[in-house]
Amino acid sequence: MMADPTRRFSSRVANYVRYRPGYPPAIVDLLARACGLSRDSIVADVGSGTGLFAELFLQRGYSVLGVEPNREMRAAGERLLAGYAGFTSVDGAAEATTLGDASVDLVTAGQAFHWFDRPRARAEFARILRPPRWAALVWNERQSASTPFLAAYERLLLTYATDYAQVNHTQVDDAVIGTFFAPGGFTLATFPNRQTFDYAGLEGRLLSSSYAPEPGHPGYAPMLRELRAIFDAHQAGGAVAFIYDTKVYYGPIAPD
Repeated sequence: MMADPTRRFSSRVANYVRYRPGYPPAIVDLLARACGLSRDSIVADVGSGTGLFAELFLQRGYSVLGVEPNREMRAAGERLLAGYAGFTSVDGAAEATTLGDASVDLVTAGQAFHWFDRPRARAEFARILRPPRWAALVWNERQSASTPFLAAYERLLLTYATDYAQVNHTQVDDAVIGTFFAPGGFTLATFPNRQTFDYAGLEGRLLSSSYAPEPGHPGYAPMLRELRAIFDAHQAGGAVAFIYDTKVYYGPIAPD
């Protein structure tokens, strides 16, 4: 059975904070133009986690409500964003944000939408959004075969990860997203993104994933031996690169 998505990352927060990729700042420019944001606009970042995506909007002066159900992840986000006067941490979920009716101008979800109960989240987004009810779903989509290293890393996940196929966000395809944004449809924008890791960083990046075996699991030690072999075979100058396509799906959410 799949672990409760609101608890999956509780033991992985330190690695998540250190090794997960950020997001291209140009996303904020795109959404500000497309969604008609003003300096008074309020953004609800749903599934805000450790605050990586919310921080982009805070840096531009927007007010952000970070809605996160996982206590450990929410606390990490509060630490990261403590210096921003415009940030408010909210103990809530995509399906029950606790926010008021028509109280926000944009709902975002960075690397989180695939965990949501989609029909309930859609209804909640429509409730809390002010017309024209803009929402944006964002993923850093790791390329899985564009380099020999990335292909080897993908094979490692398919071999050792506990439920990789079930929770991989690429299971959320354009048809699913189209249904979420129906009838108005959505626009897709793609941005390049990358991370460079030494071996310690690569190991931390792997262990930040909810599907990676943890200490005590029979697959943990052999997975790390294989990871070390992959790094040694493909490193250049003591480093390997994760290459991402950062995808932004945005559009209006019509009320039911």
